[in-house]
Amino acid sequence: MNKLLLAALMSGAMAVPAFAADYTILAPAAPGGGWDQTARSMQEALQSEGISGNVQVTNVPGAGGTIGLAQFVNQESGNPDALIVGGYVMVGAILTNASPVTLEQVTPIARLTGEAVVIVVPAASELQTMDDLVAKLKADAGSVAWAGGSAGGADHITAGLIAKTVGVDPTTVNYIAYSGGGEALAALLGGQVTVGISGYSEFSSQIAAGELRLLAVSSDTRIPGVDAPTLKEAGVDMALQNWRMVAAAPGITDEQKAAITADIEKMVNSAAWQTTLETKGWVNTYLAGDEFTAQLAADTEATAAILKDIGLVQ
Repeated sequence: MNKLLLAALMSGAMAVPAFAADYTILAPAAPGGGWDQTARSMQEALQSEGISGNVQVTNVPGAGGTIGLAQFVNQESGNPDALIVGGYVMVGAILTNASPVTLEQVTPIARLTGEAVVIVVPAASELQTMDDLVAKLKADAGSVAWAGGSAGGADHITAGLIAKTVGVDPTTVNYIAYSGGGEALAALLGGQVTVGISGYSEFSSQIAAGELRLLAVSSDTRIPGVDAPTLKEAGVDMALQNWRMVAAAPGITDEQKAAITADIEKMVNSAAWQTTLETKGWVNTYLAGDEFTAQLAADTEATAAILKDIGLVQ
């Protein structure tokens, strides 16, 4: 009887799914923005696909993600259950804010997605095309108030590069940084700024509803299913793609890093994640391991050069 009971208990135990870590994902920005959307999309995919039993998301906004990054590095060292999302914006913010904490202090896991930066205006705006925006910019750069994400991020860099490309001094760009996509959207719809610049997913609902007019996208190719020219097609000869990543805490073991990487790879290959990419208009730019670490270092160096070029870093 005892043997039968033991066998039954063992059988029952084996039937219980063995979940990976119960992750906590830090989104170093306010709710509504690209990092928050990335973290919550990861939460949904990891849980719905049975990769993790419980995933919690926390928001720590401010200073282009560097406040959240500093908290993550200082509080989560050695914790294999802690993850943080970041990306191109954080690379720029670290440089422009002279942050004492950098991405060299976390454990890079993978680049996840790429997204075009879009340039939008309220539906009632007099600006109908990129030509109109460029003309206004050339006439008086200061009169064009740009609402976007944190200083030194992809949005800010794109605005500066647009100005430089059309012959306007990029240091004269009137850029207003917001800590989350929701705040930038409110300023845009409230008529407090001239133009909005951010990832497509942050404005897609309002574009679809006709509240915002999409003037152009920053990628080399058009966003599938979206009727808007690229900047190059609109006569502004430049392209840029924002990217987002996930990293783990400093001080974890190689085995812990490998386990986290395996979970993220399962997530990226899951049906839930593919649906997210399609819904959000994100491009799958998955890159992991040593290749991603090398790419991150190269992107940091290139971003520093761009920020100096447009006057954001000395």
